[in-house]
Amino acid sequence: MFPQLFLFPAVCRQKRIRAENLTDCKIFVILNSGKISLFVKEREKMDKKDILRAVDHTLLAQTATWEEIKEILEDAMNYNTASACIPAAYVKQAAEYVQGKLPICTVIGFPNGYSTTAVKVFETEDAISNGADEIDMVINIGYLKDRKYKEVEDEIRQVHKACGGKILKVIIETCLLTEEEKVRMCEIVTNAGAEYIKTSTGFSTSGAVFSDVKLMREHVGKEVKIKAAGGIASFDDAKQFMELGVDRLGTSRLVKLMKNNNSAVE
Repeated sequence: MFPQLFLFPAVCRQKRIRAENLTDCKIFVILNSGKISLFVKEREKMDKKDILRAVDHTLLAQTATWEEIKEILEDAMNYNTASACIPAAYVKQAAEYVQGKLPICTVIGFPNGYSTTAVKVFETEDAISNGADEIDMVINIGYLKDRKYKEVEDEIRQVHKACGGKILKVIIETCLLTEEEKVRMCEIVTNAGAEYIKTSTGFSTSGAVFSDVKLMREHVGKEVKIKAAGGIASFDDAKQFMELGVDRLGTSRLVKLMKNNNSAVE
């Protein structure tokens, strides 16, 4: 009958409000001395600006030029995205260009993940020294399928250490994994201490899907955030991902949609 049901302890007192449309509300039940009180609370509205603040505005194409990177940086600053995610070769130039106005994210072991751990650590240290604020690394998927779980976790730990306190997002490439492997990676990423687990590179057979995010939210540690990336082409999809528990979105399409809409209005 109702979209959501929440149980609160008796000490949790909420201000009752009137709701005109129950589809825009959460339904709360208050239990107090055996008595049940029912009331509704309006859902917090999530607008496009809220969604854009969760976006890593991304350009990782092999053909990316500095002029294209500059446009990504300008757009990210104009639309207040969480960061700009760009190739490592442009990190130093980009960090100097934005002058601290925008976090710079880059990728390590990308997109296949089979570089040695030593190479990934070097890439990370180099990126951080050049001004990167966030690192998205790809796991060694072959090691995972070989059940070399200790090696996979140790690599993440070493890259995390090389981040020197900067944010690390671990790309597990969900489209190539079994459900068992996805669950195992949730456990490994949690144990390794990374800040984020990330669905996809966007360069494989598929990108983020709702079912994978739901599975990850159920199995990853509470302190680990989730980034969905690859194929996020609409604000409706982005909103649904965030409602499922995603904290970051890797995409360039949402900013492009905003720019196209603004151009149409003009």
